[in-house]
Order: sequence, then structure tokens, then C-alpha cells
Amino acid sequence: MASNAQFKMFIDGRWRDGSSRPVINPATEATIGTVALASEEDLDLALAAAEHGFRTWRSTPAVGRSRILRRIADLLRERTAEIAETLTAEEGKTIAEARDEVEKAAEHFEWMSEECRRAYGRVIPPRSLDMRQLATVEPIGPVAAFTPWNFPATGPARKISTALAAGCSIIIKAAEETPGTCVAIVKACEDAGVPRGVVNLVFGVPSQVSQRLIDSPIIRKVTFTGSVPVGIRLAELAARTLKPCTMELGGQAPFIVFEDADSTMAAKAAFTGKFRNAGQVCVAPTRFFIHESKYDSFLSEFGELARKLRVGNGADPNSQMGCVQNPRRMSAMEDFTSDAIRQGGRVALGGERIGNRGYFWQPTIVADVPDSAAVMTKEPFGPIAAVVAFKEFDEVVDRANSVAYGLASYVFTGSAKIARHISQALDVGMVAVNGLAVSPPEAPMGGVKDSGYGREGGSEGLLEYMKCKYVSEVHA
Repeated sequence: MASNAQFKMFIDGRWRDGSSRPVINPATEATIGTVALASEEDLDLALAAAEHGFRTWRSTPAVGRSRILRRIADLLRERTAEIAETLTAEEGKTIAEARDEVEKAAEHFEWMSEECRRAYGRVIPPRSLDMRQLATVEPIGPVAAFTPWNFPATGPARKISTALAAGCSIIIKAAEETPGTCVAIVKACEDAGVPRGVVNLVFGVPSQVSQRLIDSPIIRKVTFTGSVPVGIRLAELAARTLKPCTMELGGQAPFIVFEDADSTMAAKAAFTGKFRNAGQVCVAPTRFFIHESKYDSFLSEFGELARKLRVGNGADPNSQMGCVQNPRRMSAMEDFTSDAIRQGGRVALGGERIGNRGYFWQPTIVADVPDSAAVMTKEPFGPIAAVVAFKEFDEVVDRANSVAYGLASYVFTGSAKIARHISQALDVGMVAVNGLAVSPPEAPMGGVKDSGYGREGGSEGLLEYMKCKYVSEVHA
């Protein structure tokens, strides 16, 4: 992509400039462009646009919304190569991962194009023959959406596609670190024929943008993906005006390998799940609980796979893992590693920075770490895995559930009985057994405890953007 790109806001059908800040390529630390930041006037224009856009879009029949959503999916697929190049340059993940993410973004629009035609209400048996009772669903209203930098395509795609499917307008504040990918998605919305004011895109100082939007009576729903502290703050703002929220927050996913599991299959899955996007994934496995009988073999196989991982600039097709996105993640990796060592753990692999330019960190495995270590209690959000042994079923359940998070979890076992019991026992929103699939478009994604509430994806996610209305009719 060009090194002087200008990523603009999109408000009421027009691309707008604003005060700007640089956008940095994390692999090279070079400036690749600038992103426009919203003023209060820009935000007020976006709110007014979303208000009149909602009036237009809610009156568009579901079949019409479906056609436009499908066209957006088609455009994203046609533009995959270009969007993926931008995504890799601003976020740092490999070009192969970037292409896959753009395809998944298209899948979200495609799936919601179908699901929006199935937003059913129900007929309630009446109390008399001259009465009819209905429970209907309607779009909730203009949505304020906030997305993070780690998945700049699928994050916005989930929220925009669901809002459009439900009949809502949306103002999305995408991450300033990775603006270009969301700009491309909104451009696809524009080119597909989304009416003016229905989709609006802003960037800016996060606290100022969120307060201005959420305080407005125009906004009727808030959806956020990001950290727990920010999620709590936005939920507090929304509570002041009784706005419902969908909160998809942090994770600390346990990865449990039982005695009867195929340790080779588990090690390969651990490798794939842990080091995707350099570990900067909310559903990434982080705490690896391995039955003591499988511990040594798993650690050896997992370590060997990670040792061979080719780390480099994501734009290089030979790279298998890119960089972390910013200096904050580098500092966090240093802190997690040093704390694990200080508490008695050992570094089985990695543990250091790679080079002096770009934010590259070695694939890192720390073993025999006590449960009190930071890497076992806080979301690492980077390429570091903590591997520990366990003996008994109840023990590993207690340890897996001991943290404040409850987003995803992964279990490997050859027993259907163990699979059923562990799925019931884990206090999380998503469980994958003998695999990694936890967030396809057709499934509800979300967590419990500090990992948030509400769901994105699936029919459950669509209903989060709708309101229920009871109607009774009497006809003599």
C-alpha cells in the first residue's frame, strides 16, 4: 500500500477529513499514512446521520437488506488482495492470515444476509376466538459500535453486518492503529448501495468519542469489543441512559489435554491456536493444562513446532507469524516472562525480543508456572504460552475456572463422557472439544464473568440488535 495513505471518516454518505495522527507499520515502525480524527461537530453530524439513516433503513424490507448485505460480501471477496495488504501493513499479521480474515469478514455479511430474512416473531395462543396475540421483533435503533485493532476486518464486519441485518443504522468507531481495513469495509458498504446515513465511520480520542456517542439519546444500543476496564467504563456510560450493551471483553482460555487424548493432535492444535496473529486473539488458548501422563510428550511436540516457526514481516509470504502490534505488547511480553521466571517457572522456548526494528517477539513457552503467576491470571495477548501439569478432573476444572475471565476454552479427550462433563463444568461462553472452532458466523460468540455479556453471531447475535414488542388485537 502507499506510504502516504489518508484514512478518512465516513459520515452521512461523505468521506471527511479531520485533524490527523500517523498510522505506523508495526513490522517496520515506518509511517504508512494518517487517520482523520473526529471533532465534536463531526460526532454530532454522525449522530444526526444515523438518526435519519435509521428511519430509511428500518423501512427497507428484509429481502432488500439481504441483497445489499450479499453484495457487500461479494465486493469484499473481489477486493481481498488489496484489503489484506492494508491489513497486514497496519496490524502486522501475516498476509495469509490477513486474506483469511477478509474472507471471514465476507462470511459474516453473507450469513447475516440470509439470517435477516429469518428474524421471526411468534403467534401466542389467544384467550378468545376474536383475539390475536403476537410477539414481534423490530430493529432497536441507531447503534454505537467500538472495535479493537487485533481483528480490523472481522471485528467491524460482525457489528456492521448484524446492525444492517436487523434494520439498524450504525456509527462505528474503529481502532486508530488499524483504520484502513475498516475504511475498505465501509467503502464496500457504500458501493453496495447502503443508503446515506445508515453506516457511519469515525475515529478519534476514544474516551471523547465514546462519551459523546453513548450520552446521546439518538443511540439506542452499544456494542464493544476490547479490554475489561474500557468495557466497564462504556457499560457505566450506557447505564446512565438505560442503553443495552453487547460486551465481548478479554479472555484467558484454558487448553486442557486429558490422559486419553491424542497428544500429537493436541500439540498441533495448541501451536495453531496460540501463535495465530502472534497470540493477539481474545479467544487464544493461554493456560495449557496437560495431564501429567502426557505432559512431557506434549511439551516436547508443542515446543518443537514453535521452535520451527518462521517469524518475520507479515508482508513476506514465507513468514508464519508476524509482529505484535505496538510497543505496549512488547513490554507486556517482557513483564509476563520475567514474572513467570521470578515465581519459579522456566522458559522452555523463546522469551526475548527479535531484532531492534519492528515489534517482534519470539514464540515463548514457559513451563511449570505456578497458578499465581501473571501469565496464569491475566490476559497475555501475545505469543506466550504457560504449560502446567494436572492430575485429576475436579482439580483441572477448579484451576480452569479460578480466573475472572470466561470466554473460550479448549478440551482434548478421547472420551465422550469426559467431553460432556467438562463442557458443562467449565464456566465459559464457548467450549471447543478436539478442535479450535469457537466463532464461526453461525454460532453465538461471547463470554461470562469479566469476559462480558451478550452474544455476537448466530441468530442470538441478531436478536441483540432488536427489541421485542407484544401486540394484542381484538376483532369483534
